[in-house]
Amino acid sequence: MKKIISISLIASLFIGLISCEQYNLKQIPQDVITALDSAKENSVELQKVLDNYQTPADSLKLKAAYFLIANMYEHSYAKAKLVDSLDNYVDFNVLDYPDYTTMVAAWDSIEDIIGELHHTRDTIITDLNSITATYLIRNIDLAFKSYDNQWNNNLSFDDFCEYILPYRGSSEPLENWREKFYNKYSWVVDSLKDKFDPVEAAIFINNDIKSWFSFDSRFYRHPTDLGFAEMLDFKKGRCEDMTNIAIYALRSQGVPVMSDYTPYWPNTGNNHAWNATIDKEGKVIIFMGGESNPYDYKLNNKKSKVYRKTFAEQKNSLFYTKPKWERVPPYLSFSNYKDVTKDYIEVADIKIDLTVEQPDSVNYAYICVFNTGEWKAIHWSKILEDNKTNFTDMGKDIAYLPAYYKNKKIIPAGNQFIFTDDNKIIEFVPDTVNTQPIWLFSTTKKVTIKATDEIAKADFKPDTFYELFYWNNKWISLGKKKSINNEFIKFDAVPANALFWLTEENSHNEERIFTYDKDGIKWW
Repeated sequence: MKKIISISLIASLFIGLISCEQYNLKQIPQDVITALDSAKENSVELQKVLDNYQTPADSLKLKAAYFLIANMYEHSYAKAKLVDSLDNYVDFNVLDYPDYTTMVAAWDSIEDIIGELHHTRDTIITDLNSITATYLIRNIDLAFKSYDNQWNNNLSFDDFCEYILPYRGSSEPLENWREKFYNKYSWVVDSLKDKFDPVEAAIFINNDIKSWFSFDSRFYRHPTDLGFAEMLDFKKGRCEDMTNIAIYALRSQGVPVMSDYTPYWPNTGNNHAWNATIDKEGKVIIFMGGESNPYDYKLNNKKSKVYRKTFAEQKNSLFYTKPKWERVPPYLSFSNYKDVTKDYIEVADIKIDLTVEQPDSVNYAYICVFNTGEWKAIHWSKILEDNKTNFTDMGKDIAYLPAYYKNKKIIPAGNQFIFTDDNKIIEFVPDTVNTQPIWLFSTTKKVTIKATDEIAKADFKPDTFYELFYWNNKWISLGKKKSINNEFIKFDAVPANALFWLTEENSHNEERIFTYDKDGIKWW
């Protein structure tokens, strides 16, 4: 009898186990199942994470695990190497030089000998195929432990998943930052005057970061985002690294924090990333990790577009909207960002007709800003009937160019124009019949001040040639001239109603574009 009962018990347990597995499989979201399939051999590690959170008490942690695994596909760390035009490895360490200027001079001298240098991906380590159950479980457990702080009483679970839970800030190598910073900054909670104010906590933490971490422009030429250990060692980095170190520190204490960025400034060179947190009323407050605190930080440049990095894939992104085979500009090719421009500035949609014939197999148009000598795509639009486009939520009082993207090149799709503060589109079509003389006294250069790029005027250098261009679907030279005794330079027979660009010989093309009329020069 005992044997019969035992066999019956085993049979019922076995049947129950099968039913339970089938039930759990039905409950797992399809995007998580897809991710598990993509993880291949590493799906065993991810399944351990799901198995770890099967009790009712862990239901939210299970949802958090679903969120991370389902959205893990795009996240990775890419090792990189510096190569020449023939893809030969070049040994160059930016930290071998005392400052940015010296480093760039050394870089340029190498290029003079062997040609243009560039970084290329060497090895890509994807999270789905490499992350361990131990790492992910520890990250989730500590994130929930810090989520329990009083300032998060009104923070939604969705915002927790985006702004506290993620184990990485960008594309850096995975390291155990959360536990180390959880212990390092555990004193903050007891130091607050207002236990419901996450911004006060952010200020405490950022003040400490400022005491040991700072911006260093040499890292503009570093091939990857710095890892946690590298940042602790170097105690310096570029703006991307500064946002990441703040993300680590704040998230370790349950302070919601994100990284916002502009791919390209529209009125100077380079790009920028910065931090933002959420106050107790739910308002976004910006700051710069390791440099400037919430309520003190300002973005002085014009903004055409501002995006926010997200851990979750954005299903309305260009990545998911376009045909899989269509190539798009690199900065717009990912799915883990969302447009938050209207949270920063007054915006309006730009609706224009494309006047240049649409290339074959191109379904999207782009709107570009001028940055470091090139027109660079900042936003996209589906090409509608009759070559119409709609670029949403655009910054104003900015020079733009509509374009296509084909064979990794920006191709003009219409006339360059200014989008004014009162939502008008003013096209600049050069009039080569009605010409005029033009007097120029200076050009503009990018000047790096701390982590933010500003604009400064520069006088002409003695015994240096300057070349004037105007835009007519490409840059057309109006000749070169030299400033005598550092006085103005005059160019004759310059087209009216044109966009101009004055460059210094052997410069890095960081001078700004401008228009010229009866009121003089206006820089863009």
